[in-house]
Amino acid sequence: MSQQDASAKLWGGRFSEATAASVEDFSASVQYDARLYKHDIMGSKAHAKMLAKQGLISEEEYTSMVTGLDEIERDIASGRFEFKPELEDVHMNIEKALTDRIGAAGAKLHTARSRNDQVNLDFRMYLRDEVAELDRLLENGQRAFVRQGRKYLGTIMPGYTHMQRAQPVLLSHHLLAYFEMLKRDRERLQSCLKRINVLPLGSAALAGTGLPVDRDFVAQELGFPEVSANSMDTSGDRDFALELLFCLNLIQMHLSRLAEELVYWSSKEFDFVRIGDRYCTGSSIMPQKKNPDIPELIRGKSGRVTGALVSLLVTVKGLPLTYNRDLQEDKEPVFDALDTVKASLSITAELLDNTEFNVERLQAATYGGFMTATDLADYLVCKNVPFRQAHGIVGKVVAHCQERDIELIDLNLAELKQFSEHLEADVFDVLSVEGSVNSRVSTGGTALVRVTEALEQAEIYLG
Repeated sequence: MSQQDASAKLWGGRFSEATAASVEDFSASVQYDARLYKHDIMGSKAHAKMLAKQGLISEEEYTSMVTGLDEIERDIASGRFEFKPELEDVHMNIEKALTDRIGAAGAKLHTARSRNDQVNLDFRMYLRDEVAELDRLLENGQRAFVRQGRKYLGTIMPGYTHMQRAQPVLLSHHLLAYFEMLKRDRERLQSCLKRINVLPLGSAALAGTGLPVDRDFVAQELGFPEVSANSMDTSGDRDFALELLFCLNLIQMHLSRLAEELVYWSSKEFDFVRIGDRYCTGSSIMPQKKNPDIPELIRGKSGRVTGALVSLLVTVKGLPLTYNRDLQEDKEPVFDALDTVKASLSITAELLDNTEFNVERLQAATYGGFMTATDLADYLVCKNVPFRQAHGIVGKVVAHCQERDIELIDLNLAELKQFSEHLEADVFDVLSVEGSVNSRVSTGGTALVRVTEALEQAEIYLG
């Protein structure tokens, strides 16, 4: 290639020397942006249709372009198409193949557009489809949490702060916390989609075009609700990709938090869950081991998703307007983050459906740690004791129990009255974990009545 005529390049007219082979190797992107081929062809068809409508090409040329592009798409899909690194990217490979097939008409396809707005278009259309797939996977994850929440409704477990037992909660309440996280993830993606779904084509290299194009027509053809307002902003804009990467980071972070809990809970120290054998691995040396590798990998993959966001932020942060070749570095991190998050979402839903909760162990773990101490303080508040005073009283009760190595529920009424005259026989209703859980009737609380309502609302939301 290094010896060929420089004019063989689609942009090579002003060059007197062929591109160095090392430069071609260094600058080629077709090895990863080939996945944009469907969207590149879709955008080219809409662009060609607009050119014909505006009289910039003939109807015959338009028909020839569409026929050629359809053939190329079939060849790529079947694996018959050879992508050539010397043609740099997916866009130039397709355009060159089209010109080779249909002749001079193919050379007219690039009329009134630049690779700058072309790649921006392809990228946006690709990400638009990916958002739809992400939403589907997030919904599947939500359904898995709801299934488990319904299955274990009524099971009580310790709730934690600082990884210390804090208050008893329903297991279903804990699971529905992740349902809410994924719900926010879906909402964020839909908001991000509004910024993705803006047509850039027609901005050309950076200043727009003097040819009589119809950007609104192309937007309608490709399903874009709006057209970008400033050609210079559009040419160098990757905000939409950065925003999507941020959304992906939050999704992966939520999955990582769950994974962290599953790793802990599957240990003998907790023994809260039993992950199906098909989703665990063993040890090469210790025959007894059953390792939670899938949660660990989900947790570990958070680093590469975070790295993708940081990578693109650093790439963009110092770029002057408008397009710079640095922006070629946008796709690999985005593609990798998308692949990672989609795989993590998919395996998480499977993992949840193949995980059993150890009900007896969960409920046994609620005994110990004085988890109804707050309920005792709330009881005193209802007796008109100021909360700070109630807090101090209960703290002394807890210290007394620690000295005797007993729990609050083990005290009798006479012992309790030593600490406050306001404590009566009905105090034992709130000292039990069941009483504690069912007292949390505030909106969003862990009481059985509230969690049942939350499950019903989640099921309505999912349809």
